[in-house]
Amino acid sequence: MEDLAAVSDLDAAYTGEKKQQYWRRIFGEFLHGSEAKTTIGIAAVQAGAVTGFLFGETRAFEFGSEVCGWVFSVGVDPTQTRAGIATAMLGEAMHRFRQAGVSVVRTMVKRNNIPVLSFFRSNGFTGGSFHQLEFQLEERPS
Repeated sequence: MEDLAAVSDLDAAYTGEKKQQYWRRIFGEFLHGSEAKTTIGIAAVQAGAVTGFLFGETRAFEFGSEVCGWVFSVGVDPTQTRAGIATAMLGEAMHRFRQAGVSVVRTMVKRNNIPVLSFFRSNGFTGGSFHQLEFQLEERPS
């Protein structure tokens, strides 16, 4: 839990909002673990300060997907981007996913988040075999 504030601050630098409760829940899940899935939490530390983080897990996805790795959050101090920190953390995550026995790693990125899309594509991620769809539930006019 000692890195909770640093991770929350780095995330807020990108999202524009502090999500302390969200990160407290994630840290709790990762620290207490689950036999049903492998969790991966990686922090990059330089000069005693957290400069990056990556969280992932193994899980079966709906609709017949095999158990696979999921990277669901990655962030780097905005003053340290393009220094290879995220790529190094992703490499370590891939190593841990392989050790967990999965052969596919997935992530989901907003289509207009070009920097993050570029990061994952430059690290070998491509369009996968599933396509995410959504439906907006706001009230529709009659």
